[in-house]
This record gives sequence, structure tokens and C-alpha cells, in this order.
Amino acid sequence: MNVPQYARTGRAKAAAAAALTTTLALAAVCWVISIRQMSGMDMGAATQLGSFAFFIAVWVPMMAAMMLPGAAPAALRCARTSGRVRTVLIFVGAYVAIWALVGVVVYAAYRPHGTAAAGALVLSAALYEITPLKRRCRRRCLESTGSGIGFGLWCVGSSIGLMVVMLALGVMNITWMAVIAVLALAQKLWPYRALIDVPLSLAIAGFGLFILVAGPTI
Repeated sequence: MNVPQYARTGRAKAAAAAALTTTLALAAVCWVISIRQMSGMDMGAATQLGSFAFFIAVWVPMMAAMMLPGAAPAALRCARTSGRVRTVLIFVGAYVAIWALVGVVVYAAYRPHGTAAAGALVLSAALYEITPLKRRCRRRCLESTGSGIGFGLWCVGSSIGLMVVMLALGVMNITWMAVIAVLALAQKLWPYRALIDVPLSLAIAGFGLFILVAGPTI
């Protein structure tokens, strides 16, 4: 039986409202969880990750808190296309799952480090910010209307440089988490602009150089 156009439109609007509310509410809840979990755990570059189970229990809410606000436009597109809340929930769940997998890689690769390694990592992240790969991933992250997995992969490519900065400076630091979350959100909402993004990359590079020069005094 054909569904009337007004019914499809109403269903799409309801799904869009539910998608926006659910995505932002989940992000807010995860911010509260992350702040409580990470309180007193920051040791800067020397932060220990603890057991795998403990780290993942911290990492997933952290990524949901940081990345879900920027995924809200994509969730809205998904809702308007499908008209189903269930499809949006699957989309958001797949997106968070991709960031959870990133956490597995982080746990395997991360080691407590000193200021020299932190500075080098921040410099590398600054260079990545102006690469064609970064711009392509960011553009696809802005335009994506596919699956949550595909969207998540493009957004990982878009935000991975910023995440490296956070990992270098303090993976359990709430302040750096908030700063990186704001930058990642801005890059998910607005396209690349050399007038803004090149100075940002230079600022990150300058901070990396400062860490290298200042060394253990910071």
C-alpha cells in the first residue's frame, strides 16, 4: 500500500527531530560520564592507559562526547532520507563503533612518552592538517549520506590529526578533550578555508615547536 506524501513527510520530520535530540542528548550524557571517569587521571604525556577493558570503557564515551555533535547533520540527513528512527540509531551506532575500533588501535600503539615525542607528534599532526588527504576526508565527512561505517571512516580521516594532538598532550585531560572537540566540530560543520585552516595548522606547528624547545619545563 502506498503511503501518502504528507504521511512520509511527517514521518521524516519526526525521525529528524528524534535523530537530533537523541544524538545531542547522548553526547551530553557522555560528556558527564567522561568528566567523572577522567577526574584525577591526567598525567600529561606520561598518562598510563590501564587495562584494555578500562581504557575502552573510558574511550567510547569520550569519543561519543567529542564526535557525536559533529555527526548530528549526517544523522539528520539519514533521518530525512529513511524516515525511520531505527535507521538513524543504526547509523549512529555504527559511527561510534568505528571510533571504538580506533580506540583498539590507540591502545595497541600508545606508550607513555616524554615532551620530545609529544612535540614531534604535534608537529606531525600540524602537517597532516594541510594535506590533500585531510581535505578529502573532511569534504566527504561534510557531504556523506551513506552508512554510519562509511561516514565514520571519512570522519576518522578528517579528525585523526587533531586526535593525535590530544593523545600526545594528555589522553585523559579534560581541557584538551574540550579543545579538540570544538575544533573537530568546527571542521565537521564548515568546509576547508585556507584563510582559517592554514593559520590553525601553523599554530599547532608552533605549539609543537614550543614543546620541543621548552622540553621538561612545561
